[in-house]
Amino acid sequence: MKCPFCGHEESKVTDSRNASETNAIRRRRECLQCARRFTTFETVDISMQIKKRDGSYEDFSLQKLIKGLDAASRHTRISHDQVRDLASTIANELIEKQVREVDTTTLGQIAMDKLKELDTVAYIRFACVYRRFKDVDEIMDAIHTIAPEEVKK
Repeated sequence: MKCPFCGHEESKVTDSRNASETNAIRRRRECLQCARRFTTFETVDISMQIKKRDGSYEDFSLQKLIKGLDAASRHTRISHDQVRDLASTIANELIEKQVREVDTTTLGQIAMDKLKELDTVAYIRFACVYRRFKDVDEIMDAIHTIAPEEVKK
């Protein structure tokens, strides 16, 4: 690891701990030449491609997944920490299955299933964007599938 101060290529790790908010390992390092300390973050490289609806591909982005889940979860009982954990859980499940390519349909369905367990409002918000409902009847059908007993009240 190159020292950001002097450019020397050797350093020693003085402290290492999990940085759960970024699913990374935080390392405190000391340069062996200038003795200055700096912090690095080590993350797993997720080399996965997302196949979009139009047939194009893009690299999987944990931040983009967090952003979508966060938008759906805004003003619900789901905290931002829970959103980050949920996105990490989804990414880890795909990594464990050794998936190199996933389509948006599969990724969206996994996210909806996880959101349904946490909060029905966040689930419906995410589903509205993901499934592109065309009218209110489609939204009502989705609501009836989650909580038919609550809709009758």
